Amino acid sequence: MRIVFCGTGDIGLPSLRALADSPSHEVVGLITQPDRPAGRDLNPRPPAVKSEALARGIPVAQPERIRKDFSALAAWAPDVMVVAAYGQILPRPVLDLPRLGCLNLHASLLPRHRGASPIHAAILAGDDETGMTVMYVDEGLDTGDMLLSRRIPILPDENAGEVHDRLAGLGPSAILEALDLLQGGTAPRIPQDSSLATHASKLDKQDGRLDWREPALQLARRVRAMNPWPGAGARIGGTVLKIHRAEAGDGKGGPGTVLAADSHGIEVAAGDGSLVLHEVQLEGRKRLPAADFLRGHPVVPGAKFDLSFSVPP
Repeated sequence: MRIVFCGTGDIGLPSLRALADSPSHEVVGLITQPDRPAGRDLNPRPPAVKSEALARGIPVAQPERIRKDFSALAAWAPDVMVVAAYGQILPRPVLDLPRLGCLNLHASLLPRHRGASPIHAAILAGDDETGMTVMYVDEGLDTGDMLLSRRIPILPDENAGEVHDRLAGLGPSAILEALDLLQGGTAPRIPQDSSLATHASKLDKQDGRLDWREPALQLARRVRAMNPWPGAGARIGGTVLKIHRAEAGDGKGGPGTVLAADSHGIEVAAGDGSLVLHEVQLEGRKRLPAADFLRGHPVVPGAKFDLSFSVPP
């Protein structure tokens, strides 16, 4: 079949490669978002899927708003459009162009965690598992009928980046099987139970700040969920400390109070229990095990982290 791939995030990259390598299909074009400023220099950077497509000789279109410009899609005349983390809702005229419709790879077990940040939401919620769902795209936000899904457990210490990479690895086999079913006329349509739906909003930097009044277990989940972006952080003595790795403990004290600071980490009292910081980083410095950090930046028991703080945009 003639396939147009529509995606921006890295999670779709293995699936794009699998489709391009497939002897059964031809990727006739890629639709992705425009290059955006990134890195310290804020120079425009292409999405990884764009670089991959160009290296393979696949034509690329980057409309600012696809609802206003889908001429490339029409010209490519696809049988199917495969969508993965594109970042825009597709309007009805776009959905009607592919002969057999549009399939979306969504990084959750729908209807749970519809929306822009399903991996982070699953970790924050304490879910034991997540997965990749292939669904038919409609005009809603991840509300279309499901075709198939793949499941994986969320391991106790995994962060969002690690879960992302494992889910990305599920995409190729899931989308290739879905396309085989679609081409053979045997693809199921499984309606979502909207009463079970949850919504995962787009993240910003504020989502990474720690509020020490929360239970330690929830703070530990936030550290994992916000790694690598936007990163979890807390402020002490006017300095923001980025926290890369932490675990819940059973210490007690006023929220934000340092209970211990030694080779085992920096233990800070939370609303219930304590959070032990194992790997931290000052802005502009390298990330360090807490024990190494303390050698150059002593933190004494009784010191207090701000209960919460605002993160600059």
